[in-house]
Amino acid sequence: PFPPAPYGGSYQPSQGSDDDWDDDWDDSSTVADEPGALGSSYPDYEAAGGGAAGRYRLSTRSELSLGSRGGGHPAGHPHPPGGGGAKSSATVSRNLNRFSTFVKSGGEAFVLGEASGFVKDGDKLCVVLGPRGPEWQENPYPFQCSIEDPTKQTKFKGMKSYIAYKLVPSHTGQQVHRRYKHFDWLYGRLAEKFPVISVPHLPEKQATGRFEEDFISKRRKGLAWWMDHMCSHPVLAQCDAFQHFLTCPSTDEKAWKQGKRKAEKDEMVGANFFLTISVPTGPGASLDLQEVESQVDGFKAFTKKMDESALQLNHTANEFARKQVTGFKKEYQKVGHSFKCLSQAFELDQQAFSSGLNQAIAFTAEAYDAIGDLFADQPRQDLDPVMDLLALYQGHLANFPDIIHVQKG
Repeated sequence: PFPPAPYGGSYQPSQGSDDDWDDDWDDSSTVADEPGALGSSYPDYEAAGGGAAGRYRLSTRSELSLGSRGGGHPAGHPHPPGGGGAKSSATVSRNLNRFSTFVKSGGEAFVLGEASGFVKDGDKLCVVLGPRGPEWQENPYPFQCSIEDPTKQTKFKGMKSYIAYKLVPSHTGQQVHRRYKHFDWLYGRLAEKFPVISVPHLPEKQATGRFEEDFISKRRKGLAWWMDHMCSHPVLAQCDAFQHFLTCPSTDEKAWKQGKRKAEKDEMVGANFFLTISVPTGPGASLDLQEVESQVDGFKAFTKKMDESALQLNHTANEFARKQVTGFKKEYQKVGHSFKCLSQAFELDQQAFSSGLNQAIAFTAEAYDAIGDLFADQPRQDLDPVMDLLALYQGHLANFPDIIHVQKG
């Protein structure tokens, strides 16, 4: 499974001129218009097993002491605060830094026994023992989602414009249209809900040139990479907010608002999120604390080195691509222009035997011009796709320090 989401407290959507963030989310433009489509009803999205019979209550409020760190884990608790009836051999005090990731993620409150809530069967996140150790339980119904046909749309009688992207999830086959700000809203919800899962970063915003063809094409590719990672993650792909984003019809404003408000009122966030994690039990399920800490430290060193290397590659590749698009192309075209001037000079010689040479020189000039164009286009063929994917991994690398901080806590 993909590694765990950035968490720095309550998510605040980035502000800027991109996609009209001054709009009220509950206005008539909340959902991207679907050209030629009529409104349709959409039932409220309910997770399987979400009924009253599928609920059970977990509370850590009475478990304020920590038992032996090497003790077994009761079902439903990833890192149980209680150690049975035995007296605590270690004490836990509040972190003086109230802005630390461990505090803001709800990890501290969970460890101190302050998490209490009802967990529906549909909200349970199961960890299983895989061939390489603990991992999220796989999605039993995997799917994919394509992002195609970005189109420019308008509202307020043409006073404002935006780009809508067509999404087609394979598990429904029904297309929906979403704006960038819908992606941004979804990212915010997921980043807030899952403090130990790395939610991929979205392609960056851009204040100007949002309707230029190159920018729209690049953003669509970035969103496609993002969507591929989301759909392949066993936890994120099944999240109610993500499913609402993928399945709510573009024309059903009421259903969209209901699903949006439901996601924003989710109680299984912060400390309560940790109640939803169900860990394996039985023989072989216990983990050695020293081995876990050793692996976390090793992963921390790896991500730090990879982050530094990714930044270096990003800088080097961008500089090389810039030279190909501008410098190399310009130099080859200079040579081509020089040959063209020589060809024009020979054209002044009206001798019949000179025509073949003139044509050869003119062809050489055209060849150098073409080589320059090939250099300028080459980054689109190799470097650009690699750098787009690298940008996605750089987002993951930026998330890991906070996630490791929660784990250490």
